Amino acid sequence: MAADTDPAPLSPDELQLWQSLGRLVHALPRALEDDMSRTGVTMTEFAALLLLSSAPDMRMRMSALADAAGLTPSRITRVVDGLSKHGLVRKERHGEDGRGNDAILTESGLHAMEAAQPAHLASARRRFLDQIPEELVPALASTFADLADSLSQPGRTTT
Repeated sequence: MAADTDPAPLSPDELQLWQSLGRLVHALPRALEDDMSRTGVTMTEFAALLLLSSAPDMRMRMSALADAAGLTPSRITRVVDGLSKHGLVRKERHGEDGRGNDAILTESGLHAMEAAQPAHLASARRRFLDQIPEELVPALASTFADLADSLSQPGRTTT
């Protein structure tokens, strides 16, 4: 691998991919948020509710929730605090060691997530999934998961 100070030039396809990704990471969240605005739940809030809904006992440590959602600890704290104000999530001290907090999905939060899920799925399909040829989905899913994992683990790089 070339040193960071002497990177290899991008091929035309790589340049197109890199520039398109840059546009996508800015445009897609805005489009998804616009679609979700009618549900009363933002995309970030929906992601937190969805993660909690599939967690054992519908609860997760705040640090694990932040990692799973791809958010910083301070950002997930603001999201969970906002959801707590609406009775969708509650926070408790972690039971085993008393350090840190758990986020727990409430029944109201589960209902809000279930109500927003059709809009989320429709948006995900229309804005992203339906634009990808079906035969590419498995490889892209694996590649994106690996990239996300490498970015969420400090010191780890992709090869």
